Amino acid sequence: MVKDMTKGAVAPILLKFSLPLLVSVVFQQLYSIADSVIAGNFINKDALAAIGASYPITMIFLAFGTGMNVGCSVVISMLFGAKDHKNMKTSVFTSIISSVTLGFVMTAAGYLTSGMFLRLLNTDEQIFADAQGYLNVYVFGLVFMFLYNICNGIFAALGDSNTPLIFLIISSVSNVLADLLFVAVFKMGVLGTAWATFICQAVCSVLAFAVLMRRISKIKSEKFAFFRWSMLGKIAQFSVPSILQQSFVSVGNLFIQGLVNDCGLDVTAGYASAIKLNTFAVTCFSTVGNAASSFTAQNTGAGEHKRVRRGMRISSVFALGLALAALICYVVFADKLIYIFMDSSDMDNAAAAEAGALFLRIVSPFFPAVAFKLTLDGILRGAGMLKSFMISTFSDLILRVGFAFILQPRLGAQGIWLSWPVGWIIGMAISAGFYVVYSRRTAEKMRN
Repeated sequence: MVKDMTKGAVAPILLKFSLPLLVSVVFQQLYSIADSVIAGNFINKDALAAIGASYPITMIFLAFGTGMNVGCSVVISMLFGAKDHKNMKTSVFTSIISSVTLGFVMTAAGYLTSGMFLRLLNTDEQIFADAQGYLNVYVFGLVFMFLYNICNGIFAALGDSNTPLIFLIISSVSNVLADLLFVAVFKMGVLGTAWATFICQAVCSVLAFAVLMRRISKIKSEKFAFFRWSMLGKIAQFSVPSILQQSFVSVGNLFIQGLVNDCGLDVTAGYASAIKLNTFAVTCFSTVGNAASSFTAQNTGAGEHKRVRRGMRISSVFALGLALAALICYVVFADKLIYIFMDSSDMDNAAAAEAGALFLRIVSPFFPAVAFKLTLDGILRGAGMLKSFMISTFSDLILRVGFAFILQPRLGAQGIWLSWPVGWIIGMAISAGFYVVYSRRTAEKMRN
């Protein structure tokens, strides 16, 4: 259902809105994690490494889908908070049309460049064919991925985090079952995991779109335009910085993946496992930030700046609680978690598991820093402070990639792992500084 977040007690509203989004992320991460787990256990370590080698490339495409999601969500939230339902509907359909169009463009670009990217990353010849095959199937499903992301963003903008969760649970469970069927029964190898994801994501996106159209039709408004270039420009003001931010992060991860590949197949396989677990945790923190962003956008549109401050405090506590739970879990159970992705009885996997566990033990103690940073980033983005948001993100990434290149020749893979905490801590400090600036500005507005 549609939810107005500009009224009522802040804590219950944020928790009720955030929790379904968080559960959605858990099931959404099952897509990529299931592929790696099943490949590592039912095929071999090389299959796990092949999926891992293609992962940072898939994240570039996902960056565009996520960026569109964020951009449309902020604009629609502001219009919905201001009760401008006519222009809100125009923004909804403009977002969908432009996102699907971008999905087709990215599909063509991805298919033509997949091999080139893998070559640039120094992908081992032993896994190259499987990595490229997985990547090619993935890009054919980009239109469905873009459609689902944009629908998810619109649901969130309208205060509804339950509907996409239902579809995602069904799709994620189906994806795991399809992975097992295609890999364990039909023996389709790495391609089986890719096709399972493609089919389940397609079904999920179509269902989400159908329900969204029904939901939008029930909101009363004056006659509206289905597409406007001016509205696209407004959405682009928020989407382009987010796309650039996400893409910049993904390109940075490409450089890091290249360094990892230079360390051998064992490190590549271990990193493929560990980065999925790291991404799972960080995405959970980011989801709290996204919820705070929608909350901030609605209340900014309604001029409720005091509610934004309360929302920041509540969201920060929630994010830090998640970070501490993940920290304890990853430090204590690092070895066991890595072996989820590979056969623990096969001694050939020992070196890969050791590399992955070391990564988790180095980066997870700094989860509270990145969780707090991502919450502040969500507030800044929802308030329209996009330059501040981008500066913080780019500083984090530039430092992380830079230190990885400096430390890897001296310390090997451990040097790459150590670069994460440096970027997170400095990025958090920058985000906190920008939030202080934002708080002072809003305080002055309220006094005037």
